[in-house]
Amino acid sequence: LMACEALKPYSSPKLRAHFVSNVDGTHLAETLKKLDAETTLFIVSSKTFTTQETLTNARSARAWLVEKLGSEQAVAKHFAAVSTNLKATGEFGINPDNVFEFWDWVGGRYSLWSAIGLPIALHIGMDKFEELLGGAYAMDEHFRSAPLEQNMPVLLGLLGIWYGNFFGAASNAVLPYDQYLHRFPAYLQQLEMESNGKRVDRDGNEVDYDTGMVMWGEPGTNGQHAFYQLIHQGTRLIPADFLAPLHSHNPIGEHHAILLANCFAQTEALMLGKTAEEARAELEAQGLHGEALEALLPHKVFPGNRPTNTLLFDRLDPHTLGMLIALYEHKVFVQSVIWNINPFDQWGVELGKQLAGEILPELRGAAASVHDASTAGLLGHFRKSI
Repeated sequence: LMACEALKPYSSPKLRAHFVSNVDGTHLAETLKKLDAETTLFIVSSKTFTTQETLTNARSARAWLVEKLGSEQAVAKHFAAVSTNLKATGEFGINPDNVFEFWDWVGGRYSLWSAIGLPIALHIGMDKFEELLGGAYAMDEHFRSAPLEQNMPVLLGLLGIWYGNFFGAASNAVLPYDQYLHRFPAYLQQLEMESNGKRVDRDGNEVDYDTGMVMWGEPGTNGQHAFYQLIHQGTRLIPADFLAPLHSHNPIGEHHAILLANCFAQTEALMLGKTAEEARAELEAQGLHGEALEALLPHKVFPGNRPTNTLLFDRLDPHTLGMLIALYEHKVFVQSVIWNINPFDQWGVELGKQLAGEILPELRGAAASVHDASTAGLLGHFRKSI
């Protein structure tokens, strides 16, 4: 989703890409409303082809297709899969010729470079997809060969360690001044927090230092009118990455100049802040004096010294996006090495899935097992409602 949104200017006008990931039926239902079964190709991406959420959505999409086209035979013509489980995809009804395999050691959050990137390749064409891979390769080579003091992933990783472990920063804002990157912060949430949100090291020992940071953000001036207040004058230190293109795909009037002016102004303000003397001079110039000035003055002071990185690129194209994604992937790896944690597992996700599997039959009417009082209360409230 993130990559297809980011690369919309390069997409084929003949194809529309839709993504369904949430098991909430609303996500699938609202998507299906936009589709014509005759011209729809479903791509089911699941390494094991057993993931509950993915298979639930896939089976419902299959039922919708069969209902619309009136034949089970339609499944083989309208479904493809990216999976390592040929037996399960065959049982689902997908033609083996339409199953794209990939290595079983590829983790989901690092997988768009593999066959998992099939929707991206269809969306922008194979030539552009190879440019995306080329950008990632360029960053790979930079990470592999650049001196440490000039190595972007190393520097980003060390800055995160510095502010997180030595200054107590608990989160990192990613602020793209490019609307096409509006899903990039959400993409980095999984990449960084699922990878480095660990409490034990590689040897199984509980760590006595912070690992991982909360990743969040919004594009452009949207964030300025939402949460920048906290970054500027709040009590929490929040390092921020600003991403901006020098040239826009949509050069309408003064829009891009205004956008970049805001971007550069925010990083300057976060760095320099505003002293009481500067604020006093401004207020006096506006004609404010005496008690009114003194009452307002503390609110006009900005401490400054708030850390930011600004990443500028010529224009957001497949090569640049590939470099950006790989940059943050390698940053995650750098931090994992320093923290001595494994960024390629996600056992924390498993417990919730395990408990959901136990609770689901109870929601269907099976006898309830023993739960804590809070969960038992929620289950009881649900069962009374049906």
